[in-house]
Amino acid sequence: LSPHSFYLHPELSKDLVGTHPPGAHSLVAVSVGYFLEDFMDMLCNQKLHQSWELLFHHSVVIVCFGIAVLLHQYVGFALVALLVEINSIFLHLRQILLMANLVHTTCYRLNSIINLGTYVVFRITTLAWMIHWLFLNRQNVPPATYAVGMVGMAIMTPMNIILFYRLLRSDFFK
Repeated sequence: LSPHSFYLHPELSKDLVGTHPPGAHSLVAVSVGYFLEDFMDMLCNQKLHQSWELLFHHSVVIVCFGIAVLLHQYVGFALVALLVEINSIFLHLRQILLMANLVHTTCYRLNSIINLGTYVVFRITTLAWMIHWLFLNRQNVPPATYAVGMVGMAIMTPMNIILFYRLLRSDFFK
């Protein structure tokens, strides 16, 4: 729905603060619910040392998306952030293939290539664009919201760079 929203509503790309197409607010609200549920599931069913990075990631997303849901503002910006989740399809498929012990298969290899490609396009590029947008629009964003956004980006960007390095090392430089 996120890329589709930008295609159907080009005005969204001009105003990520106050404009959002029908259903966009609901999508961000449902995403908050997903991250809350996944957070609680990890908290209850995984050891902290295995999941602390994802718990931290989910906390940042819940706060940032929660602001968009509660204020009915920055929904467009949250939609941009949801582009990152396109790559999650391939990250999750990678985990499933690892758990099924299918590391030495063509399917795993193909997924690894697609995973890295979508990682660069939908994670790294999107996060860089979001930081750039925040920086360019700092005068139009209230200081508290700007601080939350920049702190969120300051947390998410290194986490994603580290994960990218781990994926490269694991899948391509064994």
